[in-house]
Amino acid sequence: MHVMILGGGVVGVTSAYYLARAGHRVTVLERQPGAGLETSFANAGQVSPGYSAPWAAPGIPVKAMKWLMMRHRPLVLWPRLEPRLYGWLARMLANCTEEAYRRNKGRMVRLAEYSRDMLRDLRAETGIAYDHREKGTLQLFRTAKQLDHVGDDTRVLDAYGVPYEVLDPAGCIAAEPALSRVAGTVVGGLRLPGDETGDAHLFTTALAALCEGLGVTFRYGTGIAGLEREGDRIAAVVLADGTRLEADAYVAALGSFTPALLRPLGIALPVYPVKGYSLTLPVTDPEAAPVSTVMDETYKVGITRLGDRIRVGGTAELAGFSSVLRQPRRETLERSISDLFPAGGDLGRATFWTGLRPMTPDGTPIVGGTRIGNLYTNTGHGTLGWTMACGSGRLLADLVSGRTPEIAGDDLTVERYAA
Repeated sequence: MHVMILGGGVVGVTSAYYLARAGHRVTVLERQPGAGLETSFANAGQVSPGYSAPWAAPGIPVKAMKWLMMRHRPLVLWPRLEPRLYGWLARMLANCTEEAYRRNKGRMVRLAEYSRDMLRDLRAETGIAYDHREKGTLQLFRTAKQLDHVGDDTRVLDAYGVPYEVLDPAGCIAAEPALSRVAGTVVGGLRLPGDETGDAHLFTTALAALCEGLGVTFRYGTGIAGLEREGDRIAAVVLADGTRLEADAYVAALGSFTPALLRPLGIALPVYPVKGYSLTLPVTDPEAAPVSTVMDETYKVGITRLGDRIRVGGTAELAGFSSVLRQPRRETLERSISDLFPAGGDLGRATFWTGLRPMTPDGTPIVGGTRIGNLYTNTGHGTLGWTMACGSGRLLADLVSGRTPEIAGDDLTVERYAA
């Protein structure tokens, strides 16, 4: 079968890999000049099944109002005359119940843990290198109030069998020795030893090369104008220059741009772009830099060691498809790393980046078939595209191939919103 994948980010490329491994002829269309150059390019670098949880949770509406008042706020909402944004927000608020949170969390953990296993298998089989580390994630609490609420997190982790450690300041320093230089900054932490880190862009480009070795064709610099439908099937992809490309099956993996492609077909994907920012700075003193990933609970910022670099990522900005780099967001990232690892890297040589995370209102990605027989989706992973990429790609490949997947996926399709 000839499968055409629309999108060459980490989700599209992992889909291509598993489809090629299943014996299909695969073509990937990507508008950028290479793989992984948009949202996959400079994300926070975390592979974090333990932190796979929907943003929509009980208590979040109240917290969000407080965040909007902070100077270094983790959430930014730009007032916009955009009905689609407010419809998305309304659906997200509807998911801020205990029942919805448990349901959505269960879906996310199932896929994320499967994805971690698939990534480990892929790494063992191929020897792929991407500055990865297997040293866990440490969530840091700066205040006693934050630490007092750690039970809210651990109850969820217990329910899903995720290993963890609640640490005092000395335990945090044992996990991240450089924190000894800022003693008194944190009062405790929550460590998830099963999490990993790695550069998603390095992984995506390396995997794309492996895909080419399996016969996958990549067409870079290729803009997509739309999909041509005949009856209950897609007949062709229409490119920006009018060219028609035909295949047997099609996978829409365009991140935040997927809804616009499918809307003319009558398929409504509730995916909205949530803008994130990152800094990447060179390590100047390895002993003063993080060992793995640290999550700064106060600013909702992740600080990750990637080889000889430090990646600092965070902020959720609802600003449509804007790619403007805003200085206040940079100041928040700088504040976090300056507090925790002031001598670890050179902020003066940091590169500043922004990307659009494709977020669903329930936090769960949209993976699987649609009511159009040969059209599939693999999108809506939000901040967890890197975490869930391999599992999503393998699940998608099994569905396209007509095989029974190793995990349940019926509740991950777009049809859950029709219900």
